[in-house]
Amino acid sequence: MIIGNGKSTPLSRNAMAYVLAGGRGSRLHDLTDKRAKPAVHFGGKWRIIDFALSNALNSGIRHIGVATQYKAHSLIRHLQLGWTFFRRERNESFDILPASQRVSEHSWYLGTADAVYQNIEIIESIAPAHIIILAGDHIYKMDYEMLLQQHVAQKADVTVACVEVPLAEATGFGVMHIDTSDRILAFLEKPAEPPPMPGRTDVALASMGIYVFETKFLFDLLRHDAADPHSEHDFGRDIIPRLVREGRAMAHHFSRSCVRSSKEAEPYWRDVGTIDAYWESNIDLTDFVPALDIYDRSWPIWTYTEGTPPAKFIHDEEGRRGLAVSSLVCGGCVISGAALRRSLLFTDVRINSFSQVTSAVILPDADVGRHARLTNVVIDRGVRIPEGLVVGEDPEEDARRFRRTEKGVCLITKAMIDRL
Repeated sequence: MIIGNGKSTPLSRNAMAYVLAGGRGSRLHDLTDKRAKPAVHFGGKWRIIDFALSNALNSGIRHIGVATQYKAHSLIRHLQLGWTFFRRERNESFDILPASQRVSEHSWYLGTADAVYQNIEIIESIAPAHIIILAGDHIYKMDYEMLLQQHVAQKADVTVACVEVPLAEATGFGVMHIDTSDRILAFLEKPAEPPPMPGRTDVALASMGIYVFETKFLFDLLRHDAADPHSEHDFGRDIIPRLVREGRAMAHHFSRSCVRSSKEAEPYWRDVGTIDAYWESNIDLTDFVPALDIYDRSWPIWTYTEGTPPAKFIHDEEGRRGLAVSSLVCGGCVISGAALRRSLLFTDVRINSFSQVTSAVILPDADVGRHARLTNVVIDRGVRIPEGLVVGEDPEEDARRFRRTEKGVCLITKAMIDRL
């Protein structure tokens, strides 16, 4: 597209970001019993979905759709509070698209591809030239404009964004077998023997769940897929493998479009789909120089910001001193005569006197009773920790009462506390 001064407009201004946010995230277990994975809290003030949405906004995209399904109330409420500032009169749109049986009275979203197919009419009313399909459950910073530019320059039918992963870990991903021109030769779902990248015997190229299509071409694919009784109606299982076989499927390396500040040494992308990964990614933010720079104002992560008072640290007596070391503490928190080390507290958390909290991720509105000792824990929203509770010192006792991971992290929910 050419504007009046002869300069071309960014491709992102005529693109739509379509975020698939309907998944449960079953590997997070009790943490997603009441909320979808994209709605899970992360980093002190955000939800996981805020990263994909912020990437779209910062990339210049002004048309966004979010498909929801599994236990979507908290996700929809978050989107309504924090993301409805897009205005139609500015040629912007933000659509929340719950599974509403638009196509059939008997069908919810049957798969990721069907979640787009059922909303074709809504997308057509916006008429974007390109559509970027995004997973709503990963932590990363990425400029989608660069992804769009590669897609158009290479005249691809689909461009798949990919991240490099160690070969030994690639068995848990959808892996791309590519040639030296980045054309995808095969798409292998969780292969036992992942193919390495050309010239890199120790690294494989894994799908990020991000796909770029020319919109009209995608609609033709989706209509054909919807009519196929043998299809699972899924991008990873049906649409992408078909284009690899019959079309021109290209890989985009995340390192080319990753947004990094001067403090970020490596491209950062995390699937926080397990309790261990979720705990590690949050605790990593407490490092002196964290791998993810959340202080980078040139690429802000947008969200709904609550009006909370400042964090408060009270009492200064021997054995009863409110302090935090190598920790992130959000607004509304009160550290009352307790010690906090290498921990991350979301909003409105209270830690009461004589408690010791180490390597903890504590979600909003939690309350830790006096004399508690907590190590390597994730505490769900609104949990009230009883006085004197000890977690992280006796593995057998922890596993009996809470959900304890292989790495020794304990997830604590209200239901678990109620059973004590």
